[in-house]
This record gives sequence, C-alpha cells and structure tokens, in this order.
Amino acid sequence: MYSYTAYPTAAQFESVAAALISKHPCLQERGSTTRCCGWKNSLKHKMANYRTKRRQSGCLDVAVNAGKRGRHSAGQPANKRIKKANKGEINYLPNFLDGFDQAALEGACKDLVDEMQKRTPNGPLVKQKMDQTFALRRKQVVELEPAISTMVKRWPALFTEDQMFMEFSRIVGKNLKQEFYESIDRHSPRLLELFQSKRGNVGQLLRQISLQTDTTEPTAIRTQVLRGLPIILGDNPTNFFKVGFESDDDDSFRDLDIGILLVEREGAVLTSSQHLSPASLKIIIEGEVVMDNIQDLPKAMCILFGLTYALHLNYPKTMKLTFQFIQQVLLSLGHTDLKPKLQTLKNQLAM
Repeated sequence: MYSYTAYPTAAQFESVAAALISKHPCLQERGSTTRCCGWKNSLKHKMANYRTKRRQSGCLDVAVNAGKRGRHSAGQPANKRIKKANKGEINYLPNFLDGFDQAALEGACKDLVDEMQKRTPNGPLVKQKMDQTFALRRKQVVELEPAISTMVKRWPALFTEDQMFMEFSRIVGKNLKQEFYESIDRHSPRLLELFQSKRGNVGQLLRQISLQTDTTEPTAIRTQVLRGLPIILGDNPTNFFKVGFESDDDDSFRDLDIGILLVEREGAVLTSSQHLSPASLKIIIEGEVVMDNIQDLPKAMCILFGLTYALHLNYPKTMKLTFQFIQQVLLSLGHTDLKPKLQTLKNQLAM
C-alpha cells in the first residue's frame, strides 16, 4: 500500500480490506455489514505506525508533514506553509538516490543547464540527469516554492514537452499524454450531445464554438470539447484563454497568473468569439512564457495540467472545476468523491 500512496483514502483502505477477505474468506468478520470493517481499521493503524517509523528514519515524503499541527519535537517551527501533495501523486517528496548528496545533485543540475544551452541537447543524457535529480527538484519545488522564473533558469529541461510528460510519470506513474487524449476521445461524442442540448446563454456560447468546428478531425473535436467544458461547468475562461498577436510585447500578459495565450497571425481580426485555430499557443505562469510554439489547444491544456503537478501549482481559480474534471474524471486521479457539478456531468456522460 505504501508503495502506491503514503496516505490512502477511506475508499482505498476499504478496497484493500475487501481484497484481503476475498483472497482469504476465512478472515471474514461475522456481524459486519462489509465483513471487513475491523480489517479496514487495522490497516489504518498499521499504515499510521509505518508512516511514523518512516518519518523517524528520515523519509522525506512523510517527514515533510511532521509538525503541521504544531511544532516539531526538535523545536523547529511547524510546516503549516507546505502544501499537501496533489491528488494521485505517488512520488511527492522522494529521498535522494543512494550515493548522491545535495552537492552531487547540484552538480548534475548544473550539467543539465549547460547541456540545454546547446543547439541540439543530448536527449538520453538529459533524461538520465533529470531522472537522477528528480528528488532534488521535488525538494526545491515542495519546500521552497521558488518563483517560476527561477525554475526556468535552474531546470530548463523541465519546460520541454518530452521531459514534462516524463516528470508527470515520475510523480504520478501515469502516461499523461496517452490517457488524456484517450479519455477525451472516449467522452467527446456524449459531451457534444450535451453541448447541443443546452439553452440560454450557455447554449449560445456553445453554439458559437460548434460553428467554428466544421470538421471531424480529432484535434478540432478535442479543442471544441475543451473550450466547451468550462462553460457547462460554470467556470470563467475569459481570464484563462488570452488572445494576442505575434508582435505583442510581454506586458500584455504580465497580469496573467496561469493561462494559455492564443497567438494570432499579424493582420487577423480579433473578435469576442472563441478562437479555436490560432497560429500557435504559449503557456503563461506568473506572467512568464514558460513554453511556446505549441501547435494546438489540446496539447497546450495537457501540458499545462502536467505542469501543475511538476511545479506543485494550485489550479487557476477561474478554471478550477475544469481542471478537477480533467484530474478526477478524465485521468481518475485522487478521490472518487466529486463536487456536485462534476458528479452531475459524470452521471450524464454515463447515460
């Protein structure tokens, strides 16, 4: 259990207890509605005791949570400011690899920066160094919460498409790109039906999007779905999707905390309608362009979702339900309990 998550949910404890009595029927409890209530409670206590032992031995993934409610036994201040792990993380704060200390990993970090400054970086070497420095990177991201500009300078490889997807796999153990696209494609037909059934202002906005999607090409359908999701969930994508020209200076999006910039070609007419086919897209975090020249919106949304895990970011407030839908429904990460709007939409998708 610990290899999957250090902090299992009640549902996960119950599923393990149920699997135990299924494998060994002689362990079923008489008088219990589920036949495994006692085993579930026992697993909770055993897991808590195991976390305590791991914490005392210096394992960072649980030690970081010590003292959140008060002070450490050593008199150190509480860790209340440290954010808890994102849902579904299996490598929240791993220990350094055997044989590597802080100084050695800092040297590997410098080697990475030097390699990324080359015209054509050595891909296998970059992957090796990124794997090697994963624990150092997580320690800095979780405990120090550095500015995005600092992360871009220290870990430039993290802001490449391949390494971002690998980082998500290191943290969560899932193939983000594959599962993201497969899940959207699976739900797209039903979502488009729901879009067409909407009336009022919501229906009008969704119709504006559908009028610009005159093809059955997969990328166009995914784009339509991702632009329609915030609308039916009640999010406000106005300050998340920004539109600009290739010649615009950086001041045009300095106030954007996190979002996607849709870059239109010079001379294009900017209207209030939805922009589904920009020339390219940029990902903005804390007013900084962290990735650019992204060719379509589904890829930009997929990458940005991965960056929220890689950089330990909160979801954008105006798009919180959309990101939670991606997390819990599309990728099945974290708790199965959904907020009412998400549960309603999930039920409608199953009809």
